Amino acid sequence: MRANYKMQRLFVTDALSVDAEIALPTQQSHYLSNVLRMREGGEVLVFNGRDGEWLAVVNEVARKSVRLSLREQTRPQPTTPDLLYCFAPIKAGRLDYMVQKAVEMGAGMLQPVITQHTQVPRIGIDRLQANALEAAEQCGILAVPQVREAVKLDRLLADWDESRALIFCDESAAGDNPVSALAPLKGRKLALIVGPEGGFSDAERKQLRALPFVTAIPLGPRILRADTAAVAALAVIQATIGDW
Repeated sequence: MRANYKMQRLFVTDALSVDAEIALPTQQSHYLSNVLRMREGGEVLVFNGRDGEWLAVVNEVARKSVRLSLREQTRPQPTTPDLLYCFAPIKAGRLDYMVQKAVEMGAGMLQPVITQHTQVPRIGIDRLQANALEAAEQCGILAVPQVREAVKLDRLLADWDESRALIFCDESAAGDNPVSALAPLKGRKLALIVGPEGGFSDAERKQLRALPFVTAIPLGPRILRADTAAVAALAVIQATIGDW
């Protein structure tokens, strides 16, 4: 069932059920009452990543709080997509964009990875999770991806579940078309790894290519920025062996 894109959607942490009441936190209350100018009787859609999506009616608008009453479930809770997206963090503004687009493109888990050329010393996991939630609110996604704590590339590969294929965006891969390299992975659990600004080091590229669960793919004849490569790779994966 497709999302209703004409109604405002909010992520909440409360349990959702028929006739339940929700007191929104201050920030969301301000948004509904002062930005959207919503009043008693107004309708919104709410979800919590566990109980599906629900139609809610505003039943009280106070100075600093808004209360909602749930009426009916509009969509059941889907399973979380089983596509793991691994990425080397990049500069903040472009990283926000990359996380949002990965969620929109169907990533079910987000794994920051520290590589040799990673230039971001500190990673705000809370900020990344907030971006994932924002993308879910805007795009009708009910299964909100979890952002994991960052790990070094060596640790990620040492702990890897080899039943999951790891697709490696390698600018030095032969050819320009990734479709033929992806085709044998149809039906397998999938993960994608995209490097940092500056790409993977030669040693990292050699390390990845030596692993039996890794498939290297090219992304065309042009050099892409890390955030552009993420969107391009996720699009081609979903179109060839994913859920499109």
